[in-house]
Amino acid sequence: MKKVFALLLALVMVFALAACGEAKTEAKTDAAAEGELAELIKAAQAEGELVVYGSCEEEYLAAATAHFEELYGIKTSYQRLSTGEVQAKIEEENGNPSADVWFGGTTDPYNVVASEGLLEPYAAVNAAHLTSDMYKHPDNMWFGIYKGILGFMVNTNELERMGLEAPQDWQDLLKEEYKGLIWLSNYNTAGTAKLVINTMIQKYGHDEGIQYLVDLDKNIEVYTKSGSGPSKNVGTGECVIGIGFLHDGITQILDNGYDNISLIIPSTGTSFEIGATAIFKGAAHPNAAKLWIEYALSPDCVELGAKNGSYQFLVIDNAQQPEAAAQFGLDPENVMEYDFEDATKNIKTYIDEVMNAIAASGADTGADRFKTE
Repeated sequence: MKKVFALLLALVMVFALAACGEAKTEAKTDAAAEGELAELIKAAQAEGELVVYGSCEEEYLAAATAHFEELYGIKTSYQRLSTGEVQAKIEEENGNPSADVWFGGTTDPYNVVASEGLLEPYAAVNAAHLTSDMYKHPDNMWFGIYKGILGFMVNTNELERMGLEAPQDWQDLLKEEYKGLIWLSNYNTAGTAKLVINTMIQKYGHDEGIQYLVDLDKNIEVYTKSGSGPSKNVGTGECVIGIGFLHDGITQILDNGYDNISLIIPSTGTSFEIGATAIFKGAAHPNAAKLWIEYALSPDCVELGAKNGSYQFLVIDNAQQPEAAAQFGLDPENVMEYDFEDATKNIKTYIDEVMNAIAASGADTGADRFKTE
């Protein structure tokens, strides 16, 4: 109970500060802010339950949901799914979702379902702590909780054994010497892979970007279901070069002891993900869902990441950044400008075009190579 009151007090201060900053709205008193939040907590507790679809790593997801349940006494369950899987599930359920909120995973799929009217807007008070407006949907359909950089993870021992240099840029990945050494995630199931498609098209242009991915396919051994799949196999040497988010590589180095992994930021530039959280349209527990958003945008939640193997950069100003990300030389600002609007409007078409082009090249596009399990 003490923990609930402590968090209540912290959120009350946020409500009061946010209210003071609204020029067109009469400022709320501390008592009014306390009453508003208390009513939200009371309504959420009356619902008594929350169901979370999580697209971050399961260790972090489990810790965050358990802590939410501990703070508020609301029964909280979760299912870990890739962003592509959540998108497909929510589109199929079409306004009658089997979960209340989405937590983690890159925002390209969030933007698609938001454009389809399948997310619920919510003016989160704790969004006042976001460090930039880019870390939230313009209509409050989702809010950012972390930022990750796309790059390469390589097994230095294996490269040395083969007498190969590590790739330093995207074009290097096309070299014949890397044939069968590269892993990427599945374009149909992983938000990470969707980001790769959008990055290449935005970097090289539409036709050239798709051709790049066809050429890259010649060197790829397997496409994993989840975006973090390649990183989990680099340290063992099964995957020699993995394309994905570099914080997943940090997890393998620090938490799993694979000091044979090197992290590489492509020299001509790369893109980034904004990991997000959102409420599903038609959520069965709408007040618990709103309370989750406030919690997800607080240090109580986001600082659990670094304690549970997730070392992304945080995007709220009152949370402590994980030291590991800076120790590995990652710079969250050293990324290319990313066109979220184009990605939202066209990613489904781009996926079809890429898969059709790969198939037309004669490559294997079966489930043994493009994993769905």
